[in-house]
Amino acid sequence: MDKPPPPTDGSLDGPLDGSLDGSLDEEADAFQRLRPRLFGIAYRILGSVSEAEDVVQDVWPRWQDTDRSEVLDPGAFLAKITTRLAINVAQSARVRREAYIGPWLPEPVDTSVDPQVGAERGEAVELAVLLVLEKLNPVERAAYVLREAFDYPYDEIAGIVRLSQANVRQIVSRARKRLSAERRGSVDTAEHRRLLDAFVAAARHGDVAALESVLSADVVAYADGNGLRGVARLEVVGAGRVAKISAFVNKFIPGAEFAMAEANGLPSLLIRKDGETVGLVSVTVGADGIDGLYWVLAPEKLRAYERSSDRLVRREP
Repeated sequence: MDKPPPPTDGSLDGPLDGSLDGSLDEEADAFQRLRPRLFGIAYRILGSVSEAEDVVQDVWPRWQDTDRSEVLDPGAFLAKITTRLAINVAQSARVRREAYIGPWLPEPVDTSVDPQVGAERGEAVELAVLLVLEKLNPVERAAYVLREAFDYPYDEIAGIVRLSQANVRQIVSRARKRLSAERRGSVDTAEHRRLLDAFVAAARHGDVAALESVLSADVVAYADGNGLRGVARLEVVGAGRVAKISAFVNKFIPGAEFAMAEANGLPSLLIRKDGETVGLVSVTVGADGIDGLYWVLAPEKLRAYERSSDRLVRREP
């Protein structure tokens, strides 16, 4: 997303001593400095790169129109606006996602080129976590994200989401329990990468037995194609079934090339054909192997990942 366009063309009425330009520069600099955190808040609430970009873009004119002499903490003020806008978008997005064809997965984000996006307690940006958070209502999700991902104090969160501190504490506690119940203990990055490498090697050769050997017995695979032909429209459960489907990738995408990438803070697999990204696979790993496979195949979500890859470049002045 482009740098916010503070008006510097001299078209505004104002003093000729440069003080107005100085004020505009300061407001733009403050916004730019805080922008990665604002995007991180909106993205975790929405699970969508494009929707988070739109929210942050909408924050900018509100910041321009604010009497900043009354703002003691720009970061807190901008976080409040961002969170409330994201909650509004999430409430309308829920209706749209009910009509989604097949499993809905969050849009992946490339945290390798813009590490600030995943810097705040990285677990809260993983695809599997975002998918569980989607089961919370938008206000609950926002409260959890602000507390667990960004360590905001309960009193500040209460003011942002317009609830009592007691309610916020209950919401965050319930969300923690839900995530704990639905997620298993993770392994270190090296083991995660080893299992992903083994999965890629087996999938590339269509080796069902080798695939089964790296999958947990009750592994679950999600494929987000939004109606794309040939993509499973229900979750696939069990090592045998998931291995057979994964071994089919070369027939489903003839001439596919595989490359390692980073998505949402974890090693992931990019699938490319004729120079175009046609798939991204993220995995969760437990003590007994890969226990979750997340196939992002919807073209618009892959484009969102690619946009996130060059956000850092486009943010430069």
